[in-house]
Amino acid sequence: MAPLIVLAVETGMRLGEMLTMKWDDFDATHQTIKLRDTKNGFGRQVPLTQLAAETLGTLPVRGARIIPTNYDAVKSAWRRLCQRVSIDGLRFHDLRHEATSRFFEMGLTVPEVAAITGHRTPTMLLRYAHADARKLQAKLAQATSIHSESQRHPEMPRE
Repeated sequence: MAPLIVLAVETGMRLGEMLTMKWDDFDATHQTIKLRDTKNGFGRQVPLTQLAAETLGTLPVRGARIIPTNYDAVKSAWRRLCQRVSIDGLRFHDLRHEATSRFFEMGLTVPEVAAITGHRTPTMLLRYAHADARKLQAKLAQATSIHSESQRHPEMPRE
C-alpha cells in the first residue's frame, strides 16, 4: 500500500490509472509516466515529483504492469489499513483531493494542475482543491506585510 499512497499524493492519479500503468510508459530519465487508460478517455503525460519517480524506481518488475494487483485487492487493503490506524471515513480517492490541493499550494496554475490531474474543466478541478485556512492566513500576512512596507517606502518596487 505504501507505494500506492505515495504515488496518489505525489501525482494526483486515480487508483484505476495507477493500476493500469505499464513499465513501458515510465520514463525515469525525464521523470514522467504516460497514462493511456484514464477515466475521461483522454491519455496524458504526468510529470513526477522526485519522490514519485524514486518510488516507482524501487518497485520490482513483475510483468508489464507496474502495480500488478487489482482494484478490489487495493480497496480491501485500504479498508484494513484505515481500521488498523483508526481512521474512519477516509477514501483512497481522498488522496487525489489532497494531491490537487498541494499542487495549488506549490503555486501551480489551473492549467498546470489540470494537465497533471487530467481534469477537463476548471469547475471539476476546483472541486478537488481544498484550501487550508492556516496557509491562506500566512499568505495574507505576508502579502499585507509587503503591501504595508511598500506604502511606508513608496520608492520600493512592489513584487
